[in-house]
Amino acid sequence: MIAVMSELLDMHRRAMEYAASIVATVGPDQLGLATPCTAWDLGQLLAHMTGQNRGFAAAARGEEFDPASWAETPLSERFAETFAASAEDVVAAFALEGAAEREWLLLVGGDRPVPVPGEIGVGFHLIDYVVHAWDVAVSVGREPEFDPLVLSAVLTLAEEVPQDGPTRLGPDAPFAPALELEGGEGLLEQLLMTLGRDPEWRPEAA
Repeated sequence: MIAVMSELLDMHRRAMEYAASIVATVGPDQLGLATPCTAWDLGQLLAHMTGQNRGFAAAARGEEFDPASWAETPLSERFAETFAASAEDVVAAFALEGAAEREWLLLVGGDRPVPVPGEIGVGFHLIDYVVHAWDVAVSVGREPEFDPLVLSAVLTLAEEVPQDGPTRLGPDAPFAPALELEGGEGLLEQLLMTLGRDPEWRPEAA
């Protein structure tokens, strides 16, 4: 875990700004495209990402747990603006005084909350949205360029994610089992493979 919480929050803010910039490139005619998240097309992925932002923001603010706060957000014609607003909301909620020091109630599959220390919650969300920004980018044929410092920090966090159990297996698992590293991979490739993503995935191969 990154020692200085302010550094983690800054990296999270930058990752969310970058994710919003990637989502802003998506056209309405691309919402049906395949994504590396095999259960979702691009529209479903964006609905999930927007809903997760709102759920995490509510948790960081210490609101009473409500599964509806985590619901996928139906897409409108202004889906990119809606996502950007949800990204700003979660960044602001994470930065609230004392937010990272308290326990958050997160939805992890099903409809029951799981208590998680705030700083762990920030790390979870950071990992998820660097990977989802890549998901969105490659789905529309873009090659994302992440800040190497952010990638290095997120890789360290990802290596702390349990390699088995509900985080890797089962219908609600957020990550697939890790792929075997052969050596020589860059930071992004290492991160994706650690979290079970194939760095070579492209829409034409889906």
